Amino acid sequence: MKKVVIVFYIKIALLLYALVGSLLFIFQDRLLFHPEAVSQNSSYQFNQPYQESVIPLDANTQFHVVHFIVPDSIRKGLVLYFHGNRKNIGHYAQFATNFTKNNYEVWMIDYPGFGKSIGELTEENLYEGALQLYMLAKLRFKPAEIIIYGKSIGTGIATQLASIRDCKHLILETPYYSMETLLGRYLFMYPLNKLMHFKFPSNEYMQKVTAPVTIFHGTDDGVIAYSNAERFTKHLKQVDEFVPIPEGNHTNLNNFKIMQDKLNSILR
Repeated sequence: MKKVVIVFYIKIALLLYALVGSLLFIFQDRLLFHPEAVSQNSSYQFNQPYQESVIPLDANTQFHVVHFIVPDSIRKGLVLYFHGNRKNIGHYAQFATNFTKNNYEVWMIDYPGFGKSIGELTEENLYEGALQLYMLAKLRFKPAEIIIYGKSIGTGIATQLASIRDCKHLILETPYYSMETLLGRYLFMYPLNKLMHFKFPSNEYMQKVTAPVTIFHGTDDGVIAYSNAERFTKHLKQVDEFVPIPEGNHTNLNNFKIMQDKLNSILR
């Protein structure tokens, strides 16, 4: 009788394991991304000068870009900004002033399903959209004038781009070492490398980045653990910096003087 009970509970455990794994495989996109679409005909109400453009990837996919501009006479360069996994450019526009006040133009790109961007949201499309944004930037800016900036999930896109194209600086805010190591903290019992649609192996890309790198991460980050981002230190070059923000969490790093001072130093 005891053996029958043990076998029963083993079957239940295996069933739950398979169920959770299946749910992870099917719904992982909804877990990772929380987009907010807006009408193609709508207008953003930003309190700074901007222009809009569209980058067509294929017949079904196009990336919407907002260009926060500064006068040509004082412009120092360009920041390509890859935002986090929530809402759309309207939510992240507030951070453009970090760069425009230092006379850098900022181009923010929305991912498919975010804002006015449409199409299929895949890792390959995200990389290709970022590359097309860079190629568009090169029509007006030299690589030595282009800063690539990634925030949260956008750090994987930014790091991949910097690994294949030259730039002045790669700046990462709250990055993850890889999606597998990030989720593996909670789902270590699953073969995540096979289950994940989005792998973002930033650890591999980082080793191919030749530009200077600066990483900001809060010690109290409850979304991407500080220890996960700290693993990048073994891949950093002598000129690179890992900047810990004591008591910083996943969303408030811009409120800390240490980050603002370091950003201003880089942009000057």
